[in-house]
Amino acid sequence: MAKYGYACISTLEQDVSTQTEALKSAGCGIIRTESRRVSGSGEREELNILIESLRGGDVLVVTRIDRLARSLGALQTIVQRLTEKGATLQTTEQPIDTAHADSTAFLEMLRLFAEFEEHHRRERETEEGVQEQSEERDTQQKPKVDPLEIKRLREAGVGPTAIAKQLGISRPAVYRVFKQINAGQIIDTPETATDGHVAIQRLPGKRHRKG
Repeated sequence: MAKYGYACISTLEQDVSTQTEALKSAGCGIIRTESRRVSGSGEREELNILIESLRGGDVLVVTRIDRLARSLGALQTIVQRLTEKGATLQTTEQPIDTAHADSTAFLEMLRLFAEFEEHHRRERETEEGVQEQSEERDTQQKPKVDPLEIKRLREAGVGPTAIAKQLGISRPAVYRVFKQINAGQIIDTPETATDGHVAIQRLPGKRHRKG
């Protein structure tokens, strides 16, 4: 049986020496270290190399389980890989040793929590997807404001209430276009926008020639 240590830090500012000293004291002859920040992609290359080198009866030692995995699901996967190799997991700061029944029960509880977490994650994603689809439908169903058509109807003598009813838009939207027309803004491009956000273009003002 051989003990292998694994130390991991999350930032370049952290010092891995505290972990390595604890792993040496636990009897680890080989210790591999890495930084999550350096790896960038999230892949634990050093950890994967270490696990691949384990044999039946070997022990993987870490100071805490959060140094080994960042989620319950990831921890479950690592423990499964160790089990398949006949290796076990120990921690120096927590009462975890998968060679004993009580630690096995603890890890089984973690597995159940991981499944619970995954279930709720999928539920949240489904709910968010339904909400996004609903918001997209609402946006698509909103009536469009056509400033040119409002201007044409106004010039034809149609009142704001009748214009709103005919075009299926709100009266405030009609009054906003009226206000822009009264302010001397000329609509020369038939752009459209959602109700309440009228798209217009102002023609360039006249320039006075010098002497």
